[in-house]
Amino acid sequence: MIKIDLHDGNILVTGSAGFIGSALSQRLLDEGCRVIGIDNMNDYYSVDLKSYRLQQLERNENFKFIHGDISNADDVRKIFDEFKPFIVVNLAAQAGVRYSIINPDAYIQSNIIGFYNILEACRRSENLRHLVFASSSSVYGGNTKIPFSTDDKTDNPVSLYAATKKSNELLAHAYSHLYGIKATGLRFFTVYGPAGRPDMAYFKFTDTLKNGGTIKIFNYGKCERDFTYIDDIIEGVYRVMQGVPEKFSVYNIGGGKPENLLEFVETLQSELVRAGILPENYDFAAHRELVPLQPGDVPVTFADSSKLERDFNFTPRINIHEGLRKFAEWYAEYHK
Repeated sequence: MIKIDLHDGNILVTGSAGFIGSALSQRLLDEGCRVIGIDNMNDYYSVDLKSYRLQQLERNENFKFIHGDISNADDVRKIFDEFKPFIVVNLAAQAGVRYSIINPDAYIQSNIIGFYNILEACRRSENLRHLVFASSSSVYGGNTKIPFSTDDKTDNPVSLYAATKKSNELLAHAYSHLYGIKATGLRFFTVYGPAGRPDMAYFKFTDTLKNGGTIKIFNYGKCERDFTYIDDIIEGVYRVMQGVPEKFSVYNIGGGKPENLLEFVETLQSELVRAGILPENYDFAAHRELVPLQPGDVPVTFADSSKLERDFNFTPRINIHEGLRKFAEWYAEYHK
């Protein structure tokens, strides 16, 4: 593994108005790096939230934003030609497991064609030192062996979203082998935190409870998720960016401590009360419903992040009590 200095050139972050993309861009700017961001600002969820994230980044003169789409090859080529990035972090993707069932075209355009355009631009680049891209814990599909290891087979995706993420890994592996592109894939495990995605369960639950609605807890509350706080994800990505692999590599970034969904919801509820989002006497039992597992979902996710610990001396450590408290405090401030 070769160590590189992140200050040696421009860093391209795709999906820079997204949850992880904006958080990574902010971390890089805080470290004095030069960041080029691209995002299509689609309306899969609130564009206002994406604009809010973007406004934080645009306060820094080292940030340059391009309103474009990685599924448009011309947009990608222009960025590579003008800014000549030496590190690319591809976080642009159509997210969400259930949405892939009703709108598959969005996933093919963004996750397959868009990633192919990034790979082609990297292949032609004379400046590129390292391509880092987001994969997902969903590639493990219905694996019953836990914890999930990067040595496990990932041939049985149970959603189109998962299939596109597995395809990203296969494409990157092929380009790395054929053209010598130094590439690293990162399998993220259920990322949460302030300014997160409103389609994620903890965010939707908060919106629903605040508005007096009833939340649906899938698999009758028997799901377990390896929730990973956004700061831990970003620390992992930041370290991986600096280590150029000799050959194509994949890492898990997950807390390694699956949480029962019902217990997670109870922690969330207590933090929402503490932050003043819900009243002290809120009747939680009357506002939740236990329902079956949804198509494309899996009952358990559980990361083995020992490879990340071994190579980069890092394992996510922020627990759900601390993470959900920070989310609730941000949510109260954002909606004030």
